[in-house]
Amino acid sequence: MTRAETLKSLRAGNTTFDVLVVGGGITGAGVAREAAGSGLRTLLVEQKDFSWGTSSRSSKMVHGGLRYLGSGHYGLTRDAVRERERLMAEAPGLIDPLHFIMPHFKGQFPGPRLFQLLLRVYDFIAQSPSRHFLSPTQSGLWVPGLTSENLSGASGFTDTVTDDSRLVQRLIAEARRDGAICLNYTRALEVQRRNGMVSGLVIQREEEDTPIKVFAPLVINATGAWADRLQTSENTAEAMKIRPLRGSHLVLPWSCLPVSCSVSLFHPQDRRPVFAFPWQGTTVLGTTDLDHEGNLDQEPVISEAETDYLLEIASRLFPASHISRSNILSTWAGVRPVVTDGTGKSPSRENREHALREDRGLISIAGGKLTTFRVIAREALKRGLAEKSDSILRPDSQPVFQAAPKLVRPPQVGHQTWQRLEGFYGPDLDQLIESGSMEPVVPDHPWNLLWAELLWACKAEDVRHLDDLLLRRTRLGLIVPEGGKSLLPEIKLRCQSLLAWDDQRWADEEARYLGIYWSAYSSAPKETSDAS
Repeated sequence: MTRAETLKSLRAGNTTFDVLVVGGGITGAGVAREAAGSGLRTLLVEQKDFSWGTSSRSSKMVHGGLRYLGSGHYGLTRDAVRERERLMAEAPGLIDPLHFIMPHFKGQFPGPRLFQLLLRVYDFIAQSPSRHFLSPTQSGLWVPGLTSENLSGASGFTDTVTDDSRLVQRLIAEARRDGAICLNYTRALEVQRRNGMVSGLVIQREEEDTPIKVFAPLVINATGAWADRLQTSENTAEAMKIRPLRGSHLVLPWSCLPVSCSVSLFHPQDRRPVFAFPWQGTTVLGTTDLDHEGNLDQEPVISEAETDYLLEIASRLFPASHISRSNILSTWAGVRPVVTDGTGKSPSRENREHALREDRGLISIAGGKLTTFRVIAREALKRGLAEKSDSILRPDSQPVFQAAPKLVRPPQVGHQTWQRLEGFYGPDLDQLIESGSMEPVVPDHPWNLLWAELLWACKAEDVRHLDDLLLRRTRLGLIVPEGGKSLLPEIKLRCQSLLAWDDQRWADEEARYLGIYWSAYSSAPKETSDAS
């Protein structure tokens, strides 16, 4: 059904669901995927766009969390490493291996021996050895431009990288193939109860004033940093206390800082690991970790202090690069929904493990890692389904992703781009190819984004606003100068009719998009009040 037909059916009250999922980030999409794949009648609603929050603004790593192993969270690391290996096998091109280099400097903790010991445990968990040690000379060959001052060598290992927003889109597509209804720009206003037990939700789409009641005995609250809102409305005695923590990133042209692997260093200010890594034809510097005091319903924004913090690590790692604010291509800031015990720990010492709370049919989730979305989703469903879960939930061995069809690669598409398309679009790859030109949007850009990807997004991926297309369905707004402003006339020519926007609507969407870009994603200095 079309979106309009779906909403008409919901208004008529023709469908009773088994589970309602609130939140269209990685956790909610994972819940919808597992629920629908298990035959449960599933409705997911997201108040903004799919992956609008944390799940489009992470550090893009599907990794085991080596730092969590170092702080004693063996179980979290074990689950994450196993999921990493599974996802990499199921969706190559979407989750790809990335080499990591950790330089060691004389007098720095941890030293090479301790770090190699940690990597030995990491490899043991993964059953996939990748660790090795590099001499100072070898380190310079792996990472040209790396500072040699007091360098005693480097440890190397392998983890994985992704496009987090595209990962969410794949999960949404898989859930829909199994019958789930997934609606963006649809807010959950209130949990409905009958005799104290959950009976459904009151929802409202962005463009309408009339609420809609939908019915189910189970609601999964997977709204991340917003998780306490539905709990608060029910006065839950044991509601989770969410501590929003901001992590910000700088995006640089790859030519400005050409790294082929992820390079990390403990920041001298707070001893946190900070990375420089290649992503979509650019180099990313991240991340910070501080309390976010802003309105969660507004785009989070990097502060000037965070910008200085990240530029400092770049100058220490690559002193000859002379990177400054003028080199910054774009930025992004995400808010981590960390569950806190309120004891006043520093942000980086807060526990990153997920937490669940149950309140008579309302299961609330917060915390956790991008990598372990499937584990978290299944745990939430098991909690909600209680004794029926073993007979309802599909086997744990069932794949998250269906494979892409075996197609002949178009001659104008390179092997690396073709693997990416298989990973990004899976079973929809044949329809993507038929949707339009396989020529690159920006011919000279190292990231080979194709026009067919924009056209397919407009046709089939719930684009309601221009920022959905340029910041989440594709990352064009992050990887080209000025958010792709110079490309907007050509994008209008190719995409306007597919979106059925008249000239006034297109003009309004351009103004909205550029306003969002310049205020929250651009490289311009920003005055913000925060806890930094």
